Amino acid sequence: MKDVLKKNDERMQRRIDHLVEEFKSIRAGRANPAVLDKVTVDYYGVPTPINQLSSISVPEARTLVIQPYDASSLKSIEKAIQMSDVGINPQNDGKVLRLIFPPLTEDKRKEIAKDISHIAEDSKVQVRNVRRDTVEKLKKMKKNGDLTEDDLKDGEKQVQKSTDKFIKEIDAITEKKKKEIMEI
Repeated sequence: MKDVLKKNDERMQRRIDHLVEEFKSIRAGRANPAVLDKVTVDYYGVPTPINQLSSISVPEARTLVIQPYDASSLKSIEKAIQMSDVGINPQNDGKVLRLIFPPLTEDKRKEIAKDISHIAEDSKVQVRNVRRDTVEKLKKMKKNGDLTEDDLKDGEKQVQKSTDKFIKEIDAITEKKKKEIMEI
């Protein structure tokens, strides 16, 4: 039973980790290199992440500077950013690309906060699905005679406790991200 409960917590933790990664890619009006994490460049026929082809720096709060290691890849990187869902057109000066993040409007902030809520709700559903799967496993173990009725009840309580803990963590992460978005 301990293995099943441990696996349950690991699966729930993966949902939290995924949520945190997803939130990193949401831009909050200030420059964050993580918005480029999902953008890949066709580099000699191989899709390659931008951060492997260039150094990315944040010289000012609303500016990202992308300096390719190989100057010939500058155009490819620019094209990849334009084709992505970053929503910012890079400025090319021949040596580096600059992404200047415009300040978010109030409506855009509210829209992003709504999206954050939807993403968080999806994560909660995934955590609850893990709970359901684990409880089913525990019931199957009882049916096979591997658990007693008391062990099953204890296991279900522990799974519910874990679920509550991870749901609370999702709520905390979500509130923090919403606060960050709503800041001017």
